[in-house]
Amino acid sequence: MNPENLQYTKDHQWLSLEGDTGTVGITDHAQQQLGDILFIELPHVGDTFDAGEPFGSLESAKAVSEVYCPVSGEVVQVNESLKETPELVNSEPYGSGWMIKMKLTNPVGQRSLLSAADYAALTRQEKE
Repeated sequence: MNPENLQYTKDHQWLSLEGDTGTVGITDHAQQQLGDILFIELPHVGDTFDAGEPFGSLESAKAVSEVYCPVSGEVVQVNESLKETPELVNSEPYGSGWMIKMKLTNPVGQRSLLSAADYAALTRQEKE
């Protein structure tokens, strides 16, 4: 089940907003599709990204996949624990498996994100 308090992208990232800071991770659906995450490459604090731009990559037994920014902003924190325990993305995608925190430079940009219900409909279509 997708948490109702988050917003989602069609590329299977989630965003949790607190003021002008957003926490970003991948969805449970995405981690299930990837399988066991073996390695994660994340950006550095201070890096800036536009919405839709790749900010890192995930390596699993199945594939290497890019992870995309749901909004534009500057990275203010990186989840360093994922370097040692990338499997947190599999076990807790909406909790300790978060990837980056960003200071949004264009809060209006998050309006294009999906609600939990809309994201659930999208993932149902993908399974059909």
